[in-house]
Amino acid sequence: MPRMTLAEAEALARDALVAAGANPRMAAMTAAALVAAEATGQSGHGLSRVAMYAGFLRNGRADGAAEPTIVATRGGAVLVDARHGLAYPAVALAIEEAASRAAAHGVAFAGITNSHHSGAMGLPVAELARRGLVALAFTNSPAAMPVPGGRRALMGTNPVAAAFPRRPTPPGKPGGAPVPTDPLVVDMALSQVARGKIMVAAKNGTPIPEGWALDAAGNPTTDAKTALGGAMLAVGGDKGALLALIVELLCCALTGAAFGFEADSFFEAEGNRPRLGQAILAIDPGALAGREAFLDRIETLVAAMLGDPGVRVPGSRSAAQARRAAEEGIEIPDPLLASLRQAGP
Repeated sequence: MPRMTLAEAEALARDALVAAGANPRMAAMTAAALVAAEATGQSGHGLSRVAMYAGFLRNGRADGAAEPTIVATRGGAVLVDARHGLAYPAVALAIEEAASRAAAHGVAFAGITNSHHSGAMGLPVAELARRGLVALAFTNSPAAMPVPGGRRALMGTNPVAAAFPRRPTPPGKPGGAPVPTDPLVVDMALSQVARGKIMVAAKNGTPIPEGWALDAAGNPTTDAKTALGGAMLAVGGDKGALLALIVELLCCALTGAAFGFEADSFFEAEGNRPRLGQAILAIDPGALAGREAFLDRIETLVAAMLGDPGVRVPGSRSAAQARRAAEEGIEIPDPLLASLRQAGP
């Protein structure tokens, strides 16, 4: 399996997206986000998405010429219009706005409308946490799960991500600089299982566990192919479905974006422009109990967590993988590498 540096992987993805119609800035920001996800071990949101995005650009499901704009603002609140482009430039603008407004007001809410698939949501919240902010991010997605008591897919799997900054490690020698500590990061979809696992089961002809999905008539099923034509179930039953409903409302009702049932599936080449929504909340700990008190409380909890063998701080594994990838590069399967090279100029 070939190995390449992160810069080389970004260049391949960027060239493929430009060839598909993305403007240079959109292509560069999207490629950087996909490679960052790949580096943290989230290959499902990594380079494998290039072909999907390129298809959307070519068939008009995404506008490669789009530039995100701010369309509403008041104090700590801001609304970014992605203008039907790939999501990453709009997410980057929302991060900058959220960071500056949280510094000014103590808290900020950045909504994004007319957006697209936004990948690994743990990445933007980790970026804000590295700036000293507590951050939460939400996105809706095309319909995949029913509402509580429902039988048909209306909501997306609607990921939730959160990140909390931590106290830097003291310097190893007198006069040295403190060493940044990786933030605590939680990133999870609200479905019982990732759709990709059901797709793999369908391809292999193996059954799925009961409780993962419903068939098209709303009945529980263990047949993976039948499940792909039905609906996925939320983690935790109705409680998870209600959490997904909250995400749907935060991302769409506040921003004017499309609900999951109004957006065509990402797994189909043809379809509408999804017009999805994202929401980013940033909080300056200094505006409340104070930064030092916040950091003390975080480290007290982390120390208690690590008192049990086998516990690891959420996000620590991904951060370690990213550091290793920065030094050693990433492995790219031969078929994926061939498709990236073929898609380029």
